Amino acid sequence: MSVTRRSFLAAAPAAALLPSTALLPGPTPLPVRAAIQAAVPATFPAHPPELARDMVGSSHANVERVRELLELRPSLANASWDWGFGDWETALGAASHVGTVEIAEMLLAAGARPTIFSATMLGQLDVVKAFVASAPGIQRTRGPHGITLMSHARAGGPRAAGVAAFLESLGDADTPFPAEPLDDASRDALVGNYVFGEGATDRFAVTTHPRFGLQLAREQRSAGRIVHLGRRVFHPVGSSAVRISFAAGTPSTSLVIVDGDIRLTATRV
Repeated sequence: MSVTRRSFLAAAPAAALLPSTALLPGPTPLPVRAAIQAAVPATFPAHPPELARDMVGSSHANVERVRELLELRPSLANASWDWGFGDWETALGAASHVGTVEIAEMLLAAGARPTIFSATMLGQLDVVKAFVASAPGIQRTRGPHGITLMSHARAGGPRAAGVAAFLESLGDADTPFPAEPLDDASRDALVGNYVFGEGATDRFAVTTHPRFGLQLAREQRSAGRIVHLGRRVFHPVGSSAVRISFAAGTPSTSLVIVDGDIRLTATRV
């Protein structure tokens, strides 16, 4: 039977999913073909979200897991994850703000896209200076979780001392979020669970952390710190445009979250 260009192109996408042995002369046995197709995730060709989250989470400190994931899918070097309200973090961003040099260098070698944050942590002074010269004020840009550029320099330790000194000279690379104080009684009035639907995850938990203070998390999701702007209005550290407002009362009876076109009201339970 002759093979035309059209018939070859029609068969190519299916053939691309098969191992090299399936491309040898002769038909692929149906059980083998079924097993191969079953092994292809529903998200293909996009990476499964759980792999992206694993890579970003592991890139904070787990060198061996990062190496395993890169061997499995090398392009996970550019994985990113939204921890909530648009608080996107890349694998390299994770390594950069905790100062895990080995992981950062491994990711860069695998094709991760360098940023001013990775350059800062790695002590690449000329690169950081070039960023600032070409985009004045960029030193005020925050990384994942609202972490300042200066914090990335501190995470780099001695190798980033020159960058830290340069950023210090700029005077505005380590500006904290404007925040109003919140006494213990006012804080405790907000802590609790708030429901906005009937689903198992349709609820938010407001908790306190000994280091970060008030945090908010949707059920089965990671908690994130919220910053008090005054009068029981907050924003998440990863997105200063979002507003989280608590109703009056002790304890507070409800909260309202406004994120762009989404307005959600949740009631205390």
